[in-house]
Amino acid sequence: MSQKKNVKELLAESFKELLLECAFEKITIKMITDRAGVIRPTFYNHFADKYEVLEWICYTDIFEAARILINTDMLVEAVKLLFTKLEVHKDFYTRAVKIEGQNAFEEIFYQHLVELFEESFKIKGKEIKGHNLLTNHNVSQYYAKGLTFLIQQWLLAGLPVEAKEVTKSYYDLMSHSLEEIIEGNSSFN
Repeated sequence: MSQKKNVKELLAESFKELLLECAFEKITIKMITDRAGVIRPTFYNHFADKYEVLEWICYTDIFEAARILINTDMLVEAVKLLFTKLEVHKDFYTRAVKIEGQNAFEEIFYQHLVELFEESFKIKGKEIKGHNLLTNHNVSQYYAKGLTFLIQQWLLAGLPVEAKEVTKSYYDLMSHSLEEIIEGNSSFN
């Protein structure tokens, strides 16, 4: 790619800046295109709507690099990267996490995490054997829901702990049963 940013990046950058200035609901396609210096129809050559802009930003900023780590069998590093990227761009993501709707932040993160976890199973060549409730897909959904919830709570609380610490807490949580945590047999007590 040349030194000059491509139009898709300009539109995404424009959206990021606008989200830091005003509520998501108030952002219009015209506002995005005006700030990017392109005409409105150009937006639709790259994105269907502003939710798709949000998804593209999340993917290129976080999940694209995480997928590379997953493909080199580095799941722990991928999760660390996820928390670190959220922390580095906390102003944007603390606003983005408040976006609601069918294609909002929660759904975007959940879907991408399911894909990452399923990819981890594939890389390892593992297939969960057991009853039909515990499949690779269902286990990936389970962990994606939990991690999405933790990320949301962390962002909504204003990132009260550093990415390194929340990553450690996530792995502590995942490595202990609920019974161990309740009984005080974990690092949480």
